[in-house]
Amino acid sequence: MEIELVKCECCGLKEDCTQDYISEVKAKFDGKWLCGLCSEAVRDEVNRGKKPYGLEEAVKAHMSFCRKFKSNPAVRVADGMRQMLRRRSGEMSSSPSSSKKYTRSGSTSQVGDDSSFHLY
Repeated sequence: MEIELVKCECCGLKEDCTQDYISEVKAKFDGKWLCGLCSEAVRDEVNRGKKPYGLEEAVKAHMSFCRKFKSNPAVRVADGMRQMLRRRSGEMSSSPSSSKKYTRSGSTSQVGDDSSFHLY
């Protein structure tokens, strides 16, 4: 399988992923590639938003949210992970059998704006 570097259209996070995974994500989000954190945020917006959003509206709202922040994308990703984990920890205590499985390449992850980090 060929691995390709792809950039999230919301937050700018760059990841190495398989072409199959990239195509799968783009199919779910109207041709836009979203990283795992942004795709979860969009799903949460659709499922639990205060306003009932459709998928397209939720993607647009999240992209707008990401553009509002001028800080380093790594800070935004870390803050988003913190918020998501807090939300998820509440879910875990109420529903112990959560069996979602996600597939992505874990070889390299990079963030735009000349700062990068690698996962090994």
